[in-house]
Amino acid sequence: MLIPSTPLPACPALSAMPPTAPPLSETELTQRILEMAQTGVYRESILTTFAPHASKRRIRSAIAQAKQFGLYSIASLRDQELGTYYQAEPRRVELFKSAIATAPSADANLAERLVHSTQAIQTMLAIAGGGAIGLFGLGSLCLLEGSPYTGSVLWLMGAIAAAIWMTQKHLARRLLR
Repeated sequence: MLIPSTPLPACPALSAMPPTAPPLSETELTQRILEMAQTGVYRESILTTFAPHASKRRIRSAIAQAKQFGLYSIASLRDQELGTYYQAEPRRVELFKSAIATAPSADANLAERLVHSTQAIQTMLAIAGGGAIGLFGLGSLCLLEGSPYTGSVLWLMGAIAAAIWMTQKHLARRLLR
């Protein structure tokens, strides 16, 4: 086996992060991106700002998480060199900050847990609403087929499921806006 006489090139992923820059967790990256976006920021500025603290993959992931907490793009301000222009809804940014401040532990992946919780709530609401519609539909079919007792019971169950769905939707409204 021959040993090369010239040194091997440095790994780009390792050379992108200076050894003196402290790494940031995804939650910290998400929070800082949201703070920057309150006044408006281009994607390239975000990548440049956080390049010493995280890899591009982690920054992209933090941007994706920030979109769950009020970050949105403005297509008309998109630039060829700077990329997408982002802004954030101040009310949703404050909700994110309060959720982080009241977190029981200093978990580095709190933003990801919040995203998964929001998705789970949306799924539960969709299932409850779909179940109510399904029960109303089955009740209607039973009524049309000549089974008034079964049809009325299914309609009653559909009404109860719809009431549960509306209650859940009302309670989750603050989180899902």
